[in-house]
Amino acid sequence: MAVKKTSKTNTKAKPKEENRSFGKKVIRFCVKAFLWFFAISLFFVILFKFVPVPFTPLMAIRGMEHKQGGKEAVCKHDWVPLEDISENLQKAVIASEDGTFLSHNGFDFGAMQKAFSSNQKGRKLKGGSTISQQTAKNVFLWQGRSYLRKGLEAYFTVLIELIWGKERIMEVYLNSIEMGDGIYGAQAASEYWYGKSAKNLSKYEAAGIAAILPSPRRFKATNSSAYINRRKDKIVRVMRHIGKIEY
Repeated sequence: MAVKKTSKTNTKAKPKEENRSFGKKVIRFCVKAFLWFFAISLFFVILFKFVPVPFTPLMAIRGMEHKQGGKEAVCKHDWVPLEDISENLQKAVIASEDGTFLSHNGFDFGAMQKAFSSNQKGRKLKGGSTISQQTAKNVFLWQGRSYLRKGLEAYFTVLIELIWGKERIMEVYLNSIEMGDGIYGAQAASEYWYGKSAKNLSKYEAAGIAAILPSPRRFKATNSSAYINRRKDKIVRVMRHIGKIEY
């Protein structure tokens, strides 16, 4: 009588198939997440090329900090077009923050190398970020020094350089950055520090605002310390060598 042989089921094949299936799901999820992130980020970059930026993540963070500290949440922010911001202030921030703004493509690799070398030696130096990088960070990201944030900063810097151009970057920068405790943008800063509109800033007044940008909640543009006064004088000297701004 013939004996019927039963084939053993290969139980080892199932886990491998399940692992491959799980891996494919992870890859599909990552690809979809990347495409959604790219589409959403591109949408907002294109939107803010034409529409004033209403608020930034930093404004929300500062508001929460004020609330947690038991202070009144102050946020003075008045958007004005670039033609209503004195060219003196435009020159002042270039002189103070980014001397090669009009010529670089978003990154000043020379300044970044100097900052890196200085940090390796334990010295303190401004981070080497350009106006474009600062704008990308202020409008789209949070504060911090993580590799993730720096990577996203570089990504958004490339986008705004390609889509916005220098003139729009300067306009958004001067309307969005922190220029005092709860003070954002050139118009609010001009009214707060000097009681006038941003269009009428003198060279020295513009230098006063630019001088405090590294730490606008610590320093004052008026009744300034000796350190800030020296920075003002230096910025004014550099401004004299900046010709007419052509974006």
